[in-house]
Amino acid sequence: QVQLVESGGGLVQTGDSLRLSCAASASTLSLYVLGWFRQAPGKEREWLAAILWSGRGTDYADSVKGRFTVSRDIRRNTVYLQMNSLTPEDTGVYYCAAKPRGDRDYTSWGQGTQVTVSS
Repeated sequence: QVQLVESGGGLVQTGDSLRLSCAASASTLSLYVLGWFRQAPGKEREWLAAILWSGRGTDYADSVKGRFTVSRDIRRNTVYLQMNSLTPEDTGVYYCAAKPRGDRDYTSWGQGTQVTVSS
């Protein structure tokens, strides 16, 4: 099990940038994949990006590719989501999640952080 705490959400304007953080704690983070999800009002939760805790593998949803960047700081046990060129369609609650490498489903979730992009 991984404990996850997101931060960095807020209210921004169209075209702005925002960086979300996710502090992670577990005995062996190297065995996990860390992901970012978003749930917009009235919509299902959407996967956005993922990163291997060990190694340099990353993956992105088409909807954010080229605008969002996922990274991690091993010393701080923190995963980041850098979001650029934000639009109102990016509004939602952003969640950090973790799953063991090789598993399909994410089994550990943070509490979420709200991002609101005004037009």
